[in-house]
Amino acid sequence: MPAPIDLKALAHLEMVREGFEPDFPPQALAEVAAMHGTAAPAAGVRDLRALLWSSIDNPESRDLDQVEVAEQLPNGDIKVMVGIADVDSLVPAGSANDQHAGRNTTSVYCGVITFPMLPERLSTDLTSLNEGVDRASIVIEFVVAPDGTIRSRDVYRAVTHNTAQLDYPSVGAWLEGKGPAPAKVAASAALQQQLHLQDEGAQLLRKQRHLAGALELETIEATPVSQDGKVTDLTIRPQNRATQLIEDFMISANTTMAMHLEAHGSSSIRRVVKVPERWDRIVAIAQTLGETLPAIPDSGALSAFLAKRRVADPDHFPDLSLSVVKLMGPGIYVLERPGEPGEGHFGLAVHDYTHSTAPNRRYADLITQRLLKALIAGAKPAYDDATLAQIATQCTTMEDASRKVERTCRKQAAAQLLAGRVGESFDAIVTGAGPKGTFVRTIRPPAEGMVVRGQQGMDVGDKVTVKLVDTNPARGFVDFAK
Repeated sequence: MPAPIDLKALAHLEMVREGFEPDFPPQALAEVAAMHGTAAPAAGVRDLRALLWSSIDNPESRDLDQVEVAEQLPNGDIKVMVGIADVDSLVPAGSANDQHAGRNTTSVYCGVITFPMLPERLSTDLTSLNEGVDRASIVIEFVVAPDGTIRSRDVYRAVTHNTAQLDYPSVGAWLEGKGPAPAKVAASAALQQQLHLQDEGAQLLRKQRHLAGALELETIEATPVSQDGKVTDLTIRPQNRATQLIEDFMISANTTMAMHLEAHGSSSIRRVVKVPERWDRIVAIAQTLGETLPAIPDSGALSAFLAKRRVADPDHFPDLSLSVVKLMGPGIYVLERPGEPGEGHFGLAVHDYTHSTAPNRRYADLITQRLLKALIAGAKPAYDDATLAQIATQCTTMEDASRKVERTCRKQAAAQLLAGRVGESFDAIVTGAGPKGTFVRTIRPPAEGMVVRGQQGMDVGDKVTVKLVDTNPARGFVDFAK
Protein backbone atom coordinates (compact mmCIF):
# COMPACT_ATOMS: atom_id res chain seq x y z
CA MET A 1 0.00 0.00 0.00
CA PRO A 2 1.52 3.38 -1.01
CA ALA A 3 2.26 5.83 1.78
CA PRO A 4 -0.31 8.63 2.21
CA ILE A 5 0.50 11.82 0.36
CA ASP A 6 0.09 15.38 1.63
CA LEU A 7 -3.17 16.34 -0.08
CA LYS A 8 -3.11 19.86 1.38
CA ALA A 9 0.32 20.55 -0.10
CA LEU A 10 -0.77 19.14 -3.45
CA ALA A 11 -3.87 21.36 -3.38
CA HIS A 12 -1.67 24.41 -2.80
CA LEU A 13 0.53 23.46 -5.76
CA GLU A 14 -2.55 22.96 -7.93
CA MET A 15 -3.85 26.41 -6.97
CA VAL A 16 -0.62 28.01 -8.12
CA ARG A 17 -0.59 25.92 -11.30
CA GLU A 18 -4.06 27.17 -12.24
CA GLY A 19 -3.19 30.83 -11.71
CA PHE A 20 -4.42 31.44 -8.17
CA GLU A 21 -2.61 33.28 -5.41
CA PRO A 22 -3.44 30.91 -2.52
CA ASP A 23 -1.63 32.95 0.14
CA PHE A 24 -2.80 36.37 1.27
CA PRO A 25 -0.27 39.18 0.73
CA PRO A 26 1.09 40.97 3.82
CA GLN A 27 -0.79 44.17 2.96
CA ALA A 28 -4.13 42.32 3.03
CA LEU A 29 -3.35 40.67 6.35
CA ALA A 30 -2.23 44.01 7.78
CA GLU A 31 -5.58 45.56 6.82
CA VAL A 32 -7.43 42.85 8.70
CA ALA A 33 -5.14 43.07 11.72
CA ALA A 34 -5.90 46.79 12.00
CA MET A 35 -9.67 46.21 12.16
CA HIS A 36 -11.20 46.53 15.61
CA GLY A 37 -14.70 45.32 14.86
CA THR A 38 -17.46 45.35 12.32
CA ALA A 39 -18.27 48.51 10.41
CA ALA A 40 -20.86 50.77 11.97
CA PRO A 41 -24.16 50.74 10.03
CA ALA A 42 -24.58 53.77 7.81
CA ALA A 43 -27.18 56.39 8.66
CA GLY A 44 -30.64 55.77 7.28
CA VAL A 45 -30.50 51.97 7.15
CA ARG A 46 -33.45 49.99 8.49
CA ASP A 47 -33.16 48.38 11.89
CA LEU A 48 -34.49 44.82 11.44
CA ARG A 49 -32.72 43.21 14.38
CA ALA A 50 -35.99 42.36 16.12
CA LEU A 51 -37.01 39.92 13.36
CA LEU A 52 -36.42 36.20 13.81
CA TRP A 53 -33.55 35.83 11.34
CA SER A 54 -31.81 32.46 10.99
CA SER A 55 -29.26 30.86 8.70
CA ILE A 56 -29.03 27.36 7.20
CA ASP A 57 -25.75 26.13 5.75
CA ASN A 58 -23.39 23.16 5.81
CA PRO A 59 -22.54 22.02 9.36
CA GLU A 60 -18.90 23.08 9.00
CA SER A 61 -19.59 26.44 7.31
CA ARG A 62 -18.32 29.50 9.12
CA ASP A 63 -18.49 32.07 6.30
CA LEU A 64 -22.18 32.86 6.55
CA ASP A 65 -23.33 35.10 3.71
CA GLN A 66 -27.09 34.78 4.05
CA VAL A 67 -29.88 34.88 6.66
CA GLU A 68 -33.61 34.56 6.08
CA VAL A 69 -36.93 35.50 7.63
CA ALA A 70 -40.53 35.33 6.38
CA GLU A 71 -43.81 37.00 7.33
CA GLN A 72 -47.34 35.79 6.66
CA LEU A 73 -49.36 38.68 5.23
CA PRO A 74 -53.12 39.13 5.87
CA ASN A 75 -54.05 38.36 2.26
CA GLY A 76 -52.25 34.99 2.30
CA ASP A 77 -49.05 36.18 0.65
CA ILE A 78 -45.67 35.41 2.21
CA LYS A 79 -43.10 38.18 2.46
CA VAL A 80 -39.58 36.79 2.31
CA MET A 81 -36.51 38.78 3.32
CA VAL A 82 -33.02 37.51 2.54
CA GLY A 83 -30.23 39.34 4.36
CA ILE A 84 -26.83 39.38 2.67
CA ALA A 85 -23.58 40.19 4.48
CA ASP A 86 -22.43 43.75 3.71
CA VAL A 87 -18.87 42.69 2.87
CA ASP A 88 -18.13 45.95 1.04
CA SER A 89 -18.36 47.82 4.36
CA LEU A 90 -15.03 46.27 5.43
CA VAL A 91 -13.55 45.44 2.01
CA PRO A 92 -13.74 48.73 0.09
CA ALA A 93 -12.88 48.91 -3.60
CA GLY A 94 -9.16 49.29 -4.16
CA SER A 95 -8.10 47.93 -0.77
CA ALA A 96 -5.44 45.23 -0.59
CA ASN A 97 -8.06 42.60 0.24
CA ASP A 98 -10.23 43.77 -2.64
CA GLN A 99 -7.31 43.56 -5.06
CA HIS A 100 -6.44 40.06 -3.92
CA ALA A 101 -10.08 38.96 -4.12
CA GLY A 102 -10.32 40.50 -7.58
CA ARG A 103 -7.48 38.31 -8.79
CA ASN A 104 -8.75 35.01 -7.36
CA THR A 105 -12.47 35.96 -7.57
CA THR A 106 -13.69 32.90 -5.64
CA SER A 107 -13.14 30.65 -2.67
CA VAL A 108 -11.89 27.23 -3.70
CA TYR A 109 -13.11 24.13 -1.86
CA CYS A 110 -10.71 21.20 -2.07
CA GLY A 111 -12.29 18.93 0.53
CA VAL A 112 -9.18 18.55 2.66
CA ILE A 113 -8.58 22.31 2.66
CA THR A 114 -10.40 25.50 1.68
CA PHE A 115 -8.71 28.50 0.10
CA PRO A 116 -11.00 31.42 1.05
CA MET A 117 -11.35 34.49 -1.15
CA LEU A 118 -10.99 36.71 1.92
CA PRO A 119 -8.91 36.21 5.08
CA GLU A 120 -10.73 34.08 7.62
CA ARG A 121 -11.01 36.83 10.22
CA LEU A 122 -13.13 38.67 7.66
CA SER A 123 -15.07 35.86 6.00
CA THR A 124 -15.77 33.82 9.15
CA ASP A 125 -16.05 36.65 11.66
CA LEU A 126 -16.24 40.34 10.84
CA THR A 127 -18.21 40.00 7.58
CA SER A 128 -20.01 36.76 8.47
CA LEU A 129 -23.64 36.78 9.62
CA ASN A 130 -22.80 34.77 12.70
CA GLU A 131 -25.31 33.82 15.36
CA GLY A 132 -25.85 36.35 18.11
CA VAL A 133 -24.26 39.42 16.51
CA ASP A 134 -25.58 42.53 14.78
CA ARG A 135 -24.47 42.90 11.18
CA ALA A 136 -24.82 45.46 8.41
CA SER A 137 -26.66 43.73 5.57
CA ILE A 138 -28.24 44.13 2.18
CA VAL A 139 -31.83 42.88 2.37
CA ILE A 140 -33.51 41.50 -0.73
CA GLU A 141 -37.26 41.33 -0.23
CA PHE A 142 -39.92 39.64 -2.36
CA VAL A 143 -43.60 38.87 -1.75
CA VAL A 144 -44.72 35.37 -2.79
CA ALA A 145 -48.35 34.88 -3.83
CA PRO A 146 -50.20 31.60 -3.09
CA ASP A 147 -49.57 30.46 -6.69
CA GLY A 148 -45.81 30.97 -6.33
CA THR A 149 -45.56 34.12 -8.43
CA ILE A 150 -43.80 37.16 -7.01
CA ARG A 151 -46.04 40.18 -6.51
CA SER A 152 -43.44 42.76 -5.50
CA ARG A 153 -39.71 43.16 -4.94
CA ASP A 154 -37.44 45.55 -3.07
CA VAL A 155 -33.76 45.86 -2.09
CA TYR A 156 -32.42 48.02 0.75
CA ARG A 157 -29.79 48.31 3.47
CA ALA A 158 -30.51 47.15 7.01
CA VAL A 159 -29.07 45.86 10.27
CA THR A 160 -29.85 42.19 10.98
CA HIS A 161 -29.25 39.79 13.86
CA ASN A 162 -28.93 36.04 13.27
CA THR A 163 -30.81 34.32 16.11
CA ALA A 164 -30.01 30.73 15.09
CA GLN A 165 -27.23 29.22 12.99
CA LEU A 166 -28.69 25.97 11.63
CA ASP A 167 -27.51 23.27 9.23
CA TYR A 168 -28.93 21.47 6.20
CA PRO A 169 -28.95 17.85 7.45
CA SER A 170 -30.79 18.41 10.71
CA VAL A 171 -33.26 21.04 9.45
CA GLY A 172 -33.94 19.05 6.28
CA ALA A 173 -34.66 15.85 8.19
CA TRP A 174 -37.01 17.74 10.53
CA LEU A 175 -38.90 19.48 7.73
CA GLU A 176 -39.34 16.15 5.97
CA GLY A 177 -40.55 14.42 9.14
CA LYS A 178 -37.55 12.09 9.15
CA GLY A 179 -35.82 13.39 12.25
CA PRO A 180 -36.31 15.43 15.43
CA ALA A 181 -36.16 19.18 15.49
CA PRO A 182 -32.63 20.51 16.00
CA ALA A 183 -32.09 21.66 19.59
CA LYS A 184 -32.33 25.38 18.78
CA VAL A 185 -35.54 24.77 16.82
CA ALA A 186 -37.07 22.50 19.45
CA ALA A 187 -36.48 25.19 22.08
CA SER A 188 -38.47 27.86 20.19
CA ALA A 189 -42.05 27.49 19.00
CA ALA A 190 -41.66 30.81 17.16
CA LEU A 191 -38.63 29.51 15.24
CA GLN A 192 -40.49 26.31 14.36
CA GLN A 193 -43.36 28.35 12.94
CA GLN A 194 -40.91 30.62 11.13
CA LEU A 195 -39.07 27.76 9.41
CA HIS A 196 -42.31 26.08 8.36
CA LEU A 197 -43.43 29.38 6.81
CA GLN A 198 -40.12 29.74 5.00
CA ASP A 199 -40.44 26.18 3.73
CA GLU A 200 -43.97 26.88 2.52
CA GLY A 201 -42.83 29.96 0.62
CA ALA A 202 -39.86 28.13 -0.87
CA GLN A 203 -41.98 25.24 -2.10
CA LEU A 204 -44.39 27.69 -3.76
CA LEU A 205 -41.46 29.36 -5.52
CA ARG A 206 -40.07 25.98 -6.58
CA LYS A 207 -43.38 24.83 -8.05
CA GLN A 208 -43.72 28.04 -10.05
CA ARG A 209 -40.13 27.84 -11.28
CA HIS A 210 -40.67 24.33 -12.56
CA LEU A 211 -43.85 25.40 -14.34
CA ALA A 212 -41.70 28.03 -16.08
CA GLY A 213 -39.23 25.34 -17.16
CA ALA A 214 -36.51 25.45 -14.48
CA LEU A 215 -34.48 22.26 -14.35
CA GLU A 216 -34.59 20.08 -11.25
CA LEU A 217 -31.07 18.68 -11.04
CA GLU A 218 -29.32 16.68 -8.34
CA THR A 219 -25.62 16.18 -8.98
CA ILE A 220 -23.10 14.32 -6.88
CA GLU A 221 -19.98 15.98 -5.49
CA ALA A 222 -17.84 13.70 -3.39
CA THR A 223 -16.06 15.12 -0.35
CA PRO A 224 -13.04 13.22 0.97
CA VAL A 225 -13.02 12.05 4.57
CA SER A 226 -9.51 11.77 5.98
CA GLN A 227 -7.94 10.51 9.18
CA ASP A 228 -4.29 10.97 10.11
CA GLY A 229 -3.57 12.31 6.65
CA LYS A 230 -5.10 9.32 4.84
CA VAL A 231 -8.36 9.37 2.87
CA THR A 232 -10.76 6.83 4.34
CA ASP A 233 -13.93 7.52 2.35
CA LEU A 234 -15.71 9.76 -0.15
CA THR A 235 -19.02 11.16 1.09
CA ILE A 236 -21.94 12.78 -0.69
CA ARG A 237 -24.26 15.43 0.70
CA PRO A 238 -27.81 14.66 -0.44
CA GLN A 239 -30.31 17.39 -1.18
CA ASN A 240 -33.29 17.84 1.14
CA ARG A 241 -36.02 20.36 1.98
CA ALA A 242 -33.53 22.63 3.74
CA THR A 243 -31.14 22.79 0.78
CA GLN A 244 -34.14 23.42 -1.47
CA LEU A 245 -35.34 26.22 0.81
CA ILE A 246 -32.04 28.08 0.58
CA GLU A 247 -31.71 27.39 -3.14
CA ASP A 248 -35.20 28.73 -3.88
CA PHE A 249 -34.66 31.86 -1.81
CA MET A 250 -31.22 32.40 -3.35
CA ILE A 251 -32.55 32.15 -6.91
CA SER A 252 -35.40 34.56 -6.20
CA ALA A 253 -33.02 36.95 -4.44
CA ASN A 254 -30.56 36.94 -7.34
CA THR A 255 -33.37 37.48 -9.84
CA THR A 256 -34.74 40.33 -7.72
CA MET A 257 -31.31 41.98 -7.57
CA ALA A 258 -30.85 41.73 -11.34
CA MET A 259 -34.28 43.22 -12.00
CA HIS A 260 -33.69 45.99 -9.45
CA LEU A 261 -30.42 47.06 -11.07
CA GLU A 262 -32.00 46.92 -14.52
CA ALA A 263 -35.04 48.96 -13.42
CA HIS A 264 -32.80 51.66 -11.98
CA GLY A 265 -30.63 51.98 -15.06
CA SER A 266 -27.53 50.24 -13.75
CA SER A 267 -25.28 47.97 -15.78
CA SER A 268 -24.48 44.72 -14.03
CA ILE A 269 -22.60 41.45 -14.20
CA ARG A 270 -25.08 38.77 -15.16
CA ARG A 271 -24.81 35.03 -14.66
CA VAL A 272 -25.57 33.33 -17.98
CA VAL A 273 -26.07 29.68 -18.89
CA LYS A 274 -26.48 29.41 -22.64
CA VAL A 275 -28.68 27.02 -24.59
CA PRO A 276 -26.92 23.62 -24.57
CA GLU A 277 -24.70 23.05 -27.61
CA ARG A 278 -25.01 19.27 -27.18
CA TRP A 279 -28.78 19.21 -26.99
CA ASP A 280 -28.75 16.34 -29.49
CA ARG A 281 -26.98 14.14 -26.95
CA ILE A 282 -29.53 15.07 -24.25
CA VAL A 283 -32.25 14.03 -26.71
CA ALA A 284 -30.43 10.73 -27.33
CA ILE A 285 -30.17 9.99 -23.60
CA ALA A 286 -33.90 10.64 -23.21
CA GLN A 287 -34.59 8.23 -26.06
CA THR A 288 -32.68 5.43 -24.31
CA LEU A 289 -35.09 5.92 -21.40
CA GLY A 290 -38.15 5.76 -23.63
CA GLU A 291 -38.79 9.52 -23.67
CA THR A 292 -38.91 12.02 -26.53
CA LEU A 293 -37.54 15.56 -26.36
CA PRO A 294 -37.99 18.17 -29.09
CA ALA A 295 -35.18 18.65 -31.61
CA ILE A 296 -34.87 22.32 -30.62
CA PRO A 297 -33.65 23.08 -27.06
CA ASP A 298 -36.63 23.50 -24.74
CA SER A 299 -36.08 24.00 -21.01
CA GLY A 300 -39.73 23.25 -20.22
CA ALA A 301 -39.65 19.90 -21.98
CA LEU A 302 -36.34 19.01 -20.34
CA SER A 303 -37.70 20.03 -16.93
CA ALA A 304 -40.74 17.77 -17.36
CA PHE A 305 -38.52 14.87 -18.46
CA LEU A 306 -36.23 15.27 -15.44
CA ALA A 307 -39.15 15.50 -13.01
CA LYS A 308 -40.56 12.28 -14.45
CA ARG A 309 -37.23 10.48 -14.17
CA ARG A 310 -36.74 11.61 -10.57
CA VAL A 311 -39.94 9.77 -9.65
CA ALA A 312 -39.36 6.77 -11.90
CA ASP A 313 -35.75 6.08 -10.91
CA PRO A 314 -34.61 8.16 -7.91
CA ASP A 315 -31.51 6.02 -7.30
CA HIS A 316 -30.01 6.86 -10.70
CA PHE A 317 -31.36 10.40 -10.97
CA PRO A 318 -28.08 11.99 -9.80
CA ASP A 319 -26.30 10.18 -12.64
CA LEU A 320 -28.80 11.51 -15.17
CA SER A 321 -28.48 14.99 -13.68
CA LEU A 322 -24.70 14.84 -13.97
CA SER A 323 -24.97 13.94 -17.66
CA VAL A 324 -27.32 16.86 -18.33
CA VAL A 325 -25.08 19.28 -16.41
CA LYS A 326 -22.03 18.17 -18.40
CA LEU A 327 -23.86 18.53 -21.69
CA MET A 328 -25.29 21.95 -20.81
CA GLY A 329 -21.85 23.37 -20.18
CA PRO A 330 -20.69 25.84 -17.52
CA GLY A 331 -22.17 29.22 -16.73
CA ILE A 332 -20.31 32.42 -17.53
CA TYR A 333 -20.31 36.02 -16.30
CA VAL A 334 -21.09 38.78 -18.77
CA LEU A 335 -21.65 42.53 -18.76
CA GLU A 336 -25.27 43.49 -19.34
CA ARG A 337 -26.35 47.07 -19.93
CA PRO A 338 -29.88 48.24 -19.08
CA GLY A 339 -32.28 47.84 -21.96
CA GLU A 340 -30.10 45.40 -23.89
CA PRO A 341 -31.40 41.86 -24.52
CA GLY A 342 -29.58 39.24 -22.47
CA GLU A 343 -29.10 35.51 -22.92
CA GLY A 344 -30.59 34.56 -19.56
CA HIS A 345 -30.08 31.36 -17.58
CA PHE A 346 -31.28 28.25 -19.45
CA GLY A 347 -31.12 25.95 -16.42
CA LEU A 348 -33.16 28.26 -14.19
CA ALA A 349 -35.48 29.37 -17.01
CA VAL A 350 -35.06 33.03 -16.05
CA HIS A 351 -34.08 36.02 -18.15
CA ASP A 352 -32.70 38.21 -15.36
CA TYR A 353 -30.10 36.63 -13.13
CA THR A 354 -27.03 37.86 -11.29
CA HIS A 355 -24.93 36.63 -8.40
CA SER A 356 -25.44 38.62 -5.20
CA THR A 357 -25.96 36.25 -2.27
CA ALA A 358 -22.38 35.11 -1.48
CA PRO A 359 -20.07 38.16 -1.29
CA ASN A 360 -17.71 36.44 1.16
CA ARG A 361 -17.09 33.67 -1.36
CA ARG A 362 -17.54 35.19 -4.85
CA TYR A 363 -16.14 38.44 -6.18
CA ALA A 364 -19.00 38.95 -8.65
CA ASP A 365 -21.39 39.17 -5.69
CA LEU A 366 -19.21 41.81 -4.02
CA ILE A 367 -19.25 43.86 -7.24
CA THR A 368 -23.04 43.55 -7.42
CA GLN A 369 -23.22 44.80 -3.84
CA ARG A 370 -21.24 47.91 -4.71
CA LEU A 371 -23.42 48.62 -7.74
CA LEU A 372 -26.50 48.39 -5.53
CA LYS A 373 -25.09 50.60 -2.77
CA ALA A 374 -24.17 53.29 -5.31
CA LEU A 375 -27.77 53.27 -6.55
CA ILE A 376 -29.17 53.56 -3.03
CA ALA A 377 -26.82 56.46 -2.27
CA GLY A 378 -27.71 58.25 -5.48
CA ALA A 379 -24.02 58.27 -6.42
CA LYS A 380 -22.39 57.66 -9.77
CA PRO A 381 -22.04 53.99 -10.80
CA ALA A 382 -19.43 52.12 -8.79
CA TYR A 383 -17.86 50.82 -12.05
CA ASP A 384 -17.96 51.78 -15.70
CA ASP A 385 -19.01 49.25 -18.33
CA ALA A 386 -15.48 48.52 -19.54
CA THR A 387 -14.35 47.67 -16.02
CA LEU A 388 -17.42 45.49 -15.41
CA ALA A 389 -16.68 43.58 -18.62
CA GLN A 390 -13.09 42.96 -17.50
CA ILE A 391 -14.24 41.79 -14.07
CA ALA A 392 -16.81 39.45 -15.66
CA THR A 393 -14.11 37.88 -17.83
CA GLN A 394 -11.78 37.42 -14.85
CA CYS A 395 -14.56 35.85 -12.77
CA THR A 396 -15.35 33.37 -15.56
CA THR A 397 -11.68 32.51 -16.06
CA MET A 398 -11.02 31.90 -12.38
CA GLU A 399 -14.25 30.00 -11.85
CA ASP A 400 -13.17 27.63 -14.63
CA ALA A 401 -9.79 27.35 -12.91
CA SER A 402 -11.43 26.65 -9.54
CA ARG A 403 -13.39 23.77 -11.05
CA LYS A 404 -10.13 22.31 -12.36
CA VAL A 405 -8.47 22.63 -8.96
CA GLU A 406 -11.42 21.11 -7.11
CA ARG A 407 -11.72 18.30 -9.66
CA THR A 408 -8.01 17.51 -9.41
CA CYS A 409 -8.14 17.51 -5.61
CA ARG A 410 -11.10 15.12 -5.67
CA LYS A 411 -9.16 12.86 -8.05
CA GLN A 412 -6.09 12.93 -5.81
CA ALA A 413 -8.22 11.94 -2.84
CA ALA A 414 -9.96 9.22 -4.86
CA ALA A 415 -6.63 7.91 -6.15
CA GLN A 416 -5.34 7.62 -2.59
CA LEU A 417 -8.53 5.87 -1.49
CA LEU A 418 -8.46 3.38 -4.40
CA ALA A 419 -4.72 2.74 -4.43
CA GLY A 420 -5.18 -0.71 -2.89
CA ARG A 421 -8.04 -1.80 -5.16
CA VAL A 422 -6.30 -2.10 -8.54
CA GLY A 423 -7.83 -4.97 -10.49
CA GLU A 424 -11.36 -4.56 -9.10
CA SER A 425 -14.38 -3.77 -11.30
CA PHE A 426 -16.83 -0.93 -10.70
CA ASP A 427 -20.19 0.19 -12.07
CA ALA A 428 -19.79 3.68 -13.51
CA ILE A 429 -21.33 6.42 -15.63
CA VAL A 430 -19.56 8.25 -18.45
CA THR A 431 -19.16 11.92 -17.44
CA GLY A 432 -17.03 13.19 -20.32
CA ALA A 433 -16.11 12.18 -23.85
CA GLY A 434 -13.98 14.38 -26.07
CA PRO A 435 -10.52 15.17 -27.40
CA LYS A 436 -9.05 15.17 -23.89
CA GLY A 437 -10.29 11.66 -23.21
CA THR A 438 -13.20 9.66 -21.88
CA PHE A 439 -14.01 9.97 -18.18
CA VAL A 440 -16.24 8.00 -15.86
CA ARG A 441 -17.46 8.31 -12.29
CA THR A 442 -17.84 5.12 -10.33
CA ILE A 443 -21.04 4.68 -8.34
CA ARG A 444 -19.49 3.38 -5.11
CA PRO A 445 -17.27 5.07 -4.14
CA PRO A 446 -18.08 8.18 -6.23
CA ALA A 447 -14.62 8.50 -7.81
CA GLU A 448 -13.82 10.00 -11.22
CA GLY A 449 -11.13 8.72 -13.56
CA MET A 450 -10.10 8.24 -17.19
CA VAL A 451 -10.82 5.22 -19.36
CA VAL A 452 -7.45 4.44 -20.95
CA ARG A 453 -8.47 1.26 -22.78
CA GLY A 454 -11.71 0.22 -24.48
CA GLN A 455 -13.27 3.69 -24.45
CA GLN A 456 -14.29 3.64 -28.11
CA GLY A 457 -17.98 4.36 -28.59
CA MET A 458 -18.58 5.65 -25.08
CA ASP A 459 -20.51 8.89 -24.65
CA VAL A 460 -21.77 11.04 -21.80
CA GLY A 461 -24.53 9.33 -19.87
CA ASP A 462 -23.64 5.75 -20.78
CA LYS A 463 -23.66 3.26 -17.90
CA VAL A 464 -20.63 0.99 -18.02
CA THR A 465 -18.58 -1.47 -15.97
CA VAL A 466 -14.89 -0.64 -15.78
CA LYS A 467 -11.81 -2.19 -14.19
CA LEU A 468 -9.35 -0.14 -12.15
CA VAL A 469 -5.92 -0.60 -13.76
CA ASP A 470 -3.76 2.07 -12.10
CA THR A 471 -3.70 4.99 -9.66
CA ASN A 472 -1.28 7.86 -9.12
CA PRO A 473 -2.38 9.90 -6.08
CA ALA A 474 0.30 12.57 -6.52
CA ARG A 475 -0.95 13.38 -10.02
CA GLY A 476 -4.60 12.62 -9.34
CA PHE A 477 -4.73 9.82 -11.92
CA VAL A 478 -7.32 7.06 -11.65
CA ASP A 479 -7.17 4.87 -14.76
CA PHE A 480 -9.83 2.41 -15.87
CA ALA A 481 -10.21 -0.08 -18.71
CA LYS A 482 -13.45 -1.28 -20.28
